[in-house]
Amino acid sequence: NSSSVTEFILLGLSENQGVQKIYFVVFLLFYTLTVAGNLLIVLTVTSSRHLNSPMYFFLCHLSFVDVCYSSVTAPKMISGFLVENNTISFAGCIGQLFGFHFFGCTEIFILTAMAYDRYVAICRPLHYPTLMSRRLCGRMVGGSWAGGFLHSTLQTLPTTLLPFCGPNKVAHYFCDVHPLLHLACADTRAMGAAAVANSGVISLSCFLILVASYVVILVSLRGRTLAGWHKALSTCGSHITVVILFFGPCTFVYIRPSSDLSEDRSVAVFYTLITPMLNPLIYTLRNGEVKGAMRKLCRR
Repeated sequence: NSSSVTEFILLGLSENQGVQKIYFVVFLLFYTLTVAGNLLIVLTVTSSRHLNSPMYFFLCHLSFVDVCYSSVTAPKMISGFLVENNTISFAGCIGQLFGFHFFGCTEIFILTAMAYDRYVAICRPLHYPTLMSRRLCGRMVGGSWAGGFLHSTLQTLPTTLLPFCGPNKVAHYFCDVHPLLHLACADTRAMGAAAVANSGVISLSCFLILVASYVVILVSLRGRTLAGWHKALSTCGSHITVVILFFGPCTFVYIRPSSDLSEDRSVAVFYTLITPMLNPLIYTLRNGEVKGAMRKLCRR
């Protein structure tokens, strides 16, 4: 029987009982803020008649993805701080692996679509309404979800087929490709390389597209007035912040061969919980329209 392991034990972030209780409180707060903040943005955008530009359409989807994305890993991690052995079934583990990559990759593609939207808005303002039509925006978001699904399937299927017969302790707080490859009773070097190529190529190529789009935007601003610079950079600033916070740690974990999993764990907290929590803050603090719409929503 190839898959004799029926459940895994997630080792979490720390073995220390005292530290775990502190983590429980901190991460429960983080997760609550993530869900509340992102759902507030979804509600604000969907209920406001004024926030109907492509930028807010993408932001609404980004916030929805963030809720799903952090919900794949955070509840299991948080509840794990209170129990001695945080076990997860084989099916649950594969489900977590799939969901994590599905929503994570969808988020990467949506962030890339948002960069294109900012590029068109700043570099080709007169053509903006025709270029960024509702149909195109719908297709870009649909493509982001489809791309996430494809990437996730390619990461999950080979892992599911591996034989797991020995140790079942996952050196992480959720099921990801690298920690599971370490537990398989087979030579996983080729698969490890494929996983790095798959996640790494997506993270890096999207990151390079994003950087290129911002270089083009900055070059196109050369002859502009100071007010023009300020307006352009204020709409891009929040997006650049999110991109750096999300892609930096993400690329660090997936672009290099996995050796030190303890490093990966602490870095992963960044893109699984901290960035989704900061997204609503980053986008609303810099945006008067969203703040105004939120106030209206709260009054209602």
